[in-house]
Amino acid sequence: MKRFKKSNKFFKKVSRVIPLASQTFSKSYLQFIKGQAPLFLERGAGARVWDIDGHEYIDFINGLLSVILGYRYPAVDKAIKKQLERGISLSLSSPLEYELAELLKKHIPCAEMVRFGKNGSDVTSGAVRLARAVTKRDHIIVCGYHGWHDWYIGSTTRHLGVPESTRKLTHKFVYNNIDSLEKILKRYKGQVAAVIMEPMSYEEPKDNFLQKVKKITHEHGALLIFDEVITGFHFSLGGAQKYYGVTPDLAAFGKAMANGMPIAALVGRRKYMQKVGDIFYSFTFGGEALSLAAAIATIKEMERRNVIGYLWRLGKYLQDNTRGLLAKYGLDVIIKVEGKPFWQVFIISQHKKYSGLEIKSFIQQEVLQAGFLWYGQHNMSFSHTRRDIDKLLVAYDDIFGRLKEYLESDKLRRHLKGKPITNIFKVR
Repeated sequence: MKRFKKSNKFFKKVSRVIPLASQTFSKSYLQFIKGQAPLFLERGAGARVWDIDGHEYIDFINGLLSVILGYRYPAVDKAIKKQLERGISLSLSSPLEYELAELLKKHIPCAEMVRFGKNGSDVTSGAVRLARAVTKRDHIIVCGYHGWHDWYIGSTTRHLGVPESTRKLTHKFVYNNIDSLEKILKRYKGQVAAVIMEPMSYEEPKDNFLQKVKKITHEHGALLIFDEVITGFHFSLGGAQKYYGVTPDLAAFGKAMANGMPIAALVGRRKYMQKVGDIFYSFTFGGEALSLAAAIATIKEMERRNVIGYLWRLGKYLQDNTRGLLAKYGLDVIIKVEGKPFWQVFIISQHKKYSGLEIKSFIQQEVLQAGFLWYGQHNMSFSHTRRDIDKLLVAYDDIFGRLKEYLESDKLRRHLKGKPITNIFKVR
């Protein structure tokens, strides 16, 4: 049985100097059953990671979808080491910026010009500021998750510290509900700078929804921004916009583009992107060379190895068989595995007196003991193998059977060994 003595002890120590004991909500203790999960990892290789207690896991989190090829992937590490010998942050721009920009332009339909950032929030915020500068309007309409900056996070329940005046400028619409978007556009007629949205999360666009969003957004004089921080380099090298054939005015890319190195990209049509030189979009590490080199190596490897096709095939095998096991035990009514094969999300509903978080906590507790790092998603990497997937399916077969038994006998809480997972806030 895996025990987490070092992890729990270190957590108390870290909490005294680092709020949340983590730099990221989604990597923090809030995502895990309390006291029964690893909280710190020491290293990774391929599809595996090791925690500070020495336990090994097959990783289905993969750096929050940023590690698309696998940990310590040779082609990417080689590019990083080569650039390390030349310098990291130079005093002028690097030629690597142009090389990467041309690669993105080659694949992404809207990418006539490119600017870089370090994370998704940089480039979504840059896109919003640019849209406001272009349209000379203030209001923004959102759908999905778009980062931690005031303009977006003020529209969520995590709005502490965001001025009320800023919060009033951001409005949410409902995915696959074009009327909800049109209602906001009419209410703030002539005031909306942009509609920014994830082109897809775990729900498929229906009835030409994305095409309709583009049409109505342009009819109201606003820009359309696709947040492709997740969908980029997963749907296709050109993102969901290429997959669905809907080209936005601007787009934000990140996460998987450098196999875990910190880099993001704001891309878009030339007539809008040229104005980036007029707004203030500038930071010291925007052209940091190790991440540029890693991104170039990652994209070239994805071109050469058909990485995306592999992720979809293996992911579909996992998704189909997981759904089959849920059906086998009659759990498919309360547990759904939604989304595209590369990023599958467990949607868990309340069952009788047990909350979705309690059910998720039991599954996580048992999956961790079986040797898999899991927080309710299947985030696929190129380093996962069919053998890895089959091992997880064997574990699910056992866990789902026991879950069914405990739900029917009203003994689930008796089998929870720690306090349930905490819900950070709901976006999707």
